[in-house]
Amino acid sequence: MKTIGKYFIFLAVTFTNHGSFKTYFKLFIDECVHIGLSSIVIVSIVSAFIGAVTTIQTAYNLVSPLIPRYVIAQVVRDMVILELAPSITAIVFAGKVGSNIASELGTMRITEQIDALEVMGINSASYLVLPKIIATFVMYPLLVILAAFLSIFGGYLAGMVSGVITPADYIYGIKFELIEFTVTFAMIKSFVFAFLISSISSYKGYYTFGGALEVGKASTSAVTNSVIAILCADYLLAQLLLN
Repeated sequence: MKTIGKYFIFLAVTFTNHGSFKTYFKLFIDECVHIGLSSIVIVSIVSAFIGAVTTIQTAYNLVSPLIPRYVIAQVVRDMVILELAPSITAIVFAGKVGSNIASELGTMRITEQIDALEVMGINSASYLVLPKIIATFVMYPLLVILAAFLSIFGGYLAGMVSGVITPADYIYGIKFELIEFTVTFAMIKSFVFAFLISSISSYKGYYTFGGALEVGKASTSAVTNSVIAILCADYLLAQLLLN
């Protein structure tokens, strides 16, 4: 409970007594490039193979001749939009970006750069963390959209190459009885996950004390706690919004 209380106090300090928009704009753009654009390659690779594997495994399990083949594309579509694109991408994102945020802030803490900002009268939590949270809040949903598209496209290629489903059936299944709220639900999850990853990783890095060994521990702890928070939030959002 003490850690949770300290985390919420950290968030309160981060979002209050901040500088002007002009002060944060360049930091925000730099973080967007650092957090978002640098993650495109790994997200693209993981997403494409997730879609391909999901298609092959779904086709393997649909053995009944009474089930039309376009159902494979329906299953892939719903799994990707509801769960795989936002959640699996979040775990990959936490491992790459979350650990980087924690190690960056942890290094700044042990080298007394954060203390120097405090001496200058700058709210170091807001100055260092707020641009990261906002940039993640903007870039992560875009990565989820990219992941969903590439997963579905990867499933299309896998189905076409393996012959388990024709391209016409796959496209028909993707469009058949699409529930638009699933897309909204995926976007809600992406915003929640973005906030959890950026804020938890920043908290772990900001309160790192000691030496280089503690920076590594903080980075590991940031990823572990972010993944646990993602899984808990995933369940709660599904329970609240899908029931």
